Amino acid sequence: MTSDVWLPFHADEIDGLPKGLNYRFWDGGQEFPADPADCVFYVVPYMKPSAVSQRPMAEMTSVRTVQTLSAGVDHVLPSLNSLPPGVELCNARGVHEASTAELALALILASLRGIPDFVRGQDKQEWRSGFRPALADKSVLIVGYGSIGSAIEDRLAPFELARVARVARSARATARGPVRPLTELPSLLPEFDVVILSTPLTDSTRGLVDAGFLSRMKDGALLVNMARGPVVDTDALLGELKSGRITAALDVTDPEPLPPGHPLWHAPGVLISPHVGGPTSAFWPRAKRLLADQLTRFVNREPLRNVVLTTGT
Repeated sequence: MTSDVWLPFHADEIDGLPKGLNYRFWDGGQEFPADPADCVFYVVPYMKPSAVSQRPMAEMTSVRTVQTLSAGVDHVLPSLNSLPPGVELCNARGVHEASTAELALALILASLRGIPDFVRGQDKQEWRSGFRPALADKSVLIVGYGSIGSAIEDRLAPFELARVARVARSARATARGPVRPLTELPSLLPEFDVVILSTPLTDSTRGLVDAGFLSRMKDGALLVNMARGPVVDTDALLGELKSGRITAALDVTDPEPLPPGHPLWHAPGVLISPHVGGPTSAFWPRAKRLLADQLTRFVNREPLRNVVLTTGT
């Protein structure tokens, strides 16, 4: 039987790929590189629409592994039911932490220190001086404390914060301190100046940041969304932004891409980046190292890394 691996990179661009597999390049183009039925390891094209990512999956009757190059896997979940049982879905843990944490810090500092206003002033040749909030002495709450949440805290460490707290689906202990369960969010929110979202998009986190969540945030607090757009109720957020009670920095939105004319573009106190937490120069070497390692494990029948779920179980 042919053992095809579909890669969104050309195989000769990746050092350390194991021999014995047929590497097929496919980055979401209209034409498939080979019969999807022969694919045993599918690396999902990066930053392509869900419809593109899922298009060959129903025909992948021999596939054993689906590997995303994103931390989230929500863009392929709807097609998992079409796959045979026993297929392992793996995410890209370890690939995006550095880039996403960098952007989280950049958005926090830009929002607090008023960088967008400085840029608008420069465009108009206006000297917009004055006092601005600092990150120093602020309290920060990280909602979603996986590898990205942890990487964000690593980069916050030198900034002389008053306090950092961590929230995840369930409580646990870490080297930096305790992680509190999601059930404690309502009582925690009023205490923090900056609330960072870095959760996956699941049934339990979709719409997590609703009107109730936002109303509990401290007056003047900054909401930073590094997770997925649908984690936040956009209409509820717009209401709070228009009131001026809180501000927001968003790398993701709902809808996404944000269409021209959407009121979020011009809402007061919001800084928007176009879902660019992951795609930086740091992505390529980390993604290629992950693929070389995963495929070596696959050939040697060793346990794969970052298994999120297995179909049929």
